[in-house]
Amino acid sequence: MEGTESTGRSWWDAMAVYRNPRVLAMLFLGFSAGLPLLLVFGTLSAWLREAEIDRSTIGHVSWVAILYALKFVWAPLVDRFPVPLLSRTLGQRRGWMLLAQAGIIVGLLLMATNDPKQALGLLVAAALLVAFSSATQDIAIDAWRIESVEADLQGAMAATYQMGYRIGMIMAGAGALYFAEYLSWSRSYAIMAVCMGLGVLTVLLVPEPVHKVDRDTWRREERVVRFIENSAHLSVRWRQIGAWFIGAVVCPFTEFFARNGKLALLILAFIGVFRLSDITMGVMANPFYIDMGYSKDEIAGVTKVFGLIMTMAGAVLGGVLVARLGIMRMLLAAAVVVAATNLIFAWLATQSADIALLALVISADNLSGGFAGSVFIAYLSSLANRAYTATQYALFSSLMLLPAKFLGGFSGDIVDATDYVFFFTYASMLGLPAIFLVLALMRVKSPAVSGPELASDPQRRQEAEERIG
Repeated sequence: MEGTESTGRSWWDAMAVYRNPRVLAMLFLGFSAGLPLLLVFGTLSAWLREAEIDRSTIGHVSWVAILYALKFVWAPLVDRFPVPLLSRTLGQRRGWMLLAQAGIIVGLLLMATNDPKQALGLLVAAALLVAFSSATQDIAIDAWRIESVEADLQGAMAATYQMGYRIGMIMAGAGALYFAEYLSWSRSYAIMAVCMGLGVLTVLLVPEPVHKVDRDTWRREERVVRFIENSAHLSVRWRQIGAWFIGAVVCPFTEFFARNGKLALLILAFIGVFRLSDITMGVMANPFYIDMGYSKDEIAGVTKVFGLIMTMAGAVLGGVLVARLGIMRMLLAAAVVVAATNLIFAWLATQSADIALLALVISADNLSGGFAGSVFIAYLSSLANRAYTATQYALFSSLMLLPAKFLGGFSGDIVDATDYVFFFTYASMLGLPAIFLVLALMRVKSPAVSGPELASDPQRRQEAEERIG
């Protein structure tokens, strides 16, 4: 596959990609994307555990984050449907980003007004709004990222995105824990809502990318032309709706399979298993630290600040190595280190609470996680046809999350039935399928990304356009 050989770029040139203004802009968009996740995942689990919610319930509440894995369902709307007023003023990508950020802010404020001991259902409903809005924001940001620069800069875009994402997670992790310790959980979540203002400001300042496909383009696609030719009995309105659905929803999926053939199933299987290990482990990370006896201050300082700094270092390293050595060899290295570092947590579970040991384990885990994140995002970006950026990338990222989020929901049950040593060993073994599949992918060559397949007969296209009106 592409990326198995060195790109030929010097180490200096590989590092210089971080000077690109749009690469730098991803820091702030990454912050806006990273802030909500922990607030409905890890930080929320700490809040629930301190409120004496049982671990099985905490694990089940983590299914709120499955909405991130289902975003491909509404991604075609984000790809093609304009937001009234906002899209006209800001553009397609920025309009959807701003709408999603408004939903996140409202959801966080609603979470701040509910106590898990008295209104757990309402708290979870507000978390669902945050997760849905955050997933929608991710769709728009991913499309902006892929469309704003060429493929050779995607590794750097992924790295700065991850850096901003992790800074957002520092705020939502360590920041939220500090505010909860010295103020309250409700005030902490209200402060997080205010912090989303940075994302709003960024959206207002960044440029709208040049779109690679528009309404006229997808109307000319061969499949849409055939639909129009065979639906003369329908009204113009219904033909327009049908043509939109085929062009916006059907074509992005069929194009991927047509371009990759049988290899498409292998690619999708690899995407589906790559993050099984780290996401499954992440559900029980904060409950593990609390059960080990670490204080919220220690958790915040080591895992949410120091650890996330190590993640950012790993993300930068991943971006440089992708630019210098290509994607596939780094993808194999990423799959190996993610599975291996989870075993260190199994060892930590056999030790007494020691802040130095915790820092050591977090360093190794987060450095590998940041590296793997940059490499994997660059790989997913390379798979997306820019004619269907938001929809195809949402499919890939949703598939990446859905199996992991589903299995992660049972994490508390596994810990309750066994112990943390068994659980972390189990989480590490979940990384083995990704290693085997990336080895299989390295043996084959993936077809190059191509543009949308257009009807080959210009006269036929023109006649179809006249019939649709």
